[in-house]
Amino acid sequence: MLKITAVLAIIAGILMIGVSAYAIMFTYNNVIRENITTPADASIPSAPVRGPFTLKAQADIIRKHALKASDGKTYAQMPSKVPQLDENGDPVLDENGEAVMVSNSARTTWVTATTLITALNLGVLTYAFSALVFFLGLISVWTGVTFYVLSRRYKTA
Repeated sequence: MLKITAVLAIIAGILMIGVSAYAIMFTYNNVIRENITTPADASIPSAPVRGPFTLKAQADIIRKHALKASDGKTYAQMPSKVPQLDENGDPVLDENGEAVMVSNSARTTWVTATTLITALNLGVLTYAFSALVFFLGLISVWTGVTFYVLSRRYKTA
């Protein structure tokens, strides 16, 4: 029984190590092809985005820029419609004297920023989860080897 468990643990560990290595390379290659470089004001400035730390730095700076563009308001805090303004910054009025309402472009910017932030954070999570699976694969292989050694000692005892 120990020998069967040992073999299964080693096989499972090798599979976990292989799948996690594939996931890391898959994420890395997909991030590279986007050719992203963090801006100068990011926590890791002017760096090519490749791994979890630069992915997080890019996500954080996009959020910072989106908040700046929306006067510190998130999507839920902004109205969906705002008054249309003329070249002097005054509201455009309709024939009834009421402000003409248009879609809030800051919300559109926020949606785009949220989409990008989510994609970048998923990359960070992929790296973290893959590292965990890789570590568990190593533990599984080690457990399998230990069980195998124990099975040989048990057999000879």
